[in-house]
Amino acid sequence: MEPTIFANPEIANAVIANPLSQFALAAGLAWASGIRLYAVCLVLGALGYFQVLTLPGNLHVLANPYALGISGTLCAAEFIADKVPGFDSLWDAVHTFIRGPGGALLATLAVSNGANSELTQVMAAMVGGTLATGAHLTKAGTRALVNHSPEPFSNWTLSAIGDVASLGIVWLAWQHPVIFCVVLVVFIAFMVWALPKLWRLIRGTFRRLHRFFSGNSGPEPVEPFVSTPDGSKATLSDTGPGLN
Repeated sequence: MEPTIFANPEIANAVIANPLSQFALAAGLAWASGIRLYAVCLVLGALGYFQVLTLPGNLHVLANPYALGISGTLCAAEFIADKVPGFDSLWDAVHTFIRGPGGALLATLAVSNGANSELTQVMAAMVGGTLATGAHLTKAGTRALVNHSPEPFSNWTLSAIGDVASLGIVWLAWQHPVIFCVVLVVFIAFMVWALPKLWRLIRGTFRRLHRFFSGNSGPEPVEPFVSTPDGSKATLSDTGPGLN
């Protein structure tokens, strides 16, 4: 196999030694995990297993054959589930409790080496978990919005974009950390703007999931609208106790 820039151990050592590169890689893994956790684990593990990539920190555990088998199976399941309108929102709802911790774990593994303190690893876990959860909620809310469309093509398109974007994020963080940090700031700004608007859709997904598992398959009750101080309309649960 011809050596590539990825296979050069000096690249991995540089990532470990450079704080900016460490941050970019940890943040990139967390961000991508919020979109495609299993795909990130599978691709990194496969590249490490076949010695195409020298994985920094303790990410080499992803190259374990058992880890590859599990991540490969779950990646295939997610690839199919994410292409089915409606079921993708159910999948996202369940993974609200998985992608965040998964992103925190990958971020921690990326900086786990003899050169970093335990404080650095704890900070990586907190930042990684927050970023992965935010990316997941943004993705889940966007998909819930698109699922209101009767045709499946927009859903498939967004799913394919997620497949490519998750791996592109990791590549950008690894190869061009400065550019990645700029893109990350833009994404965080978008996430802060979009999440409050998407929250009603995310909450509705959890509400339907609860009704499904509680055996209540009847129509979902319609909340009354009230006027807000700025003259717009909102439900009582959206406005909180202030307008009740």
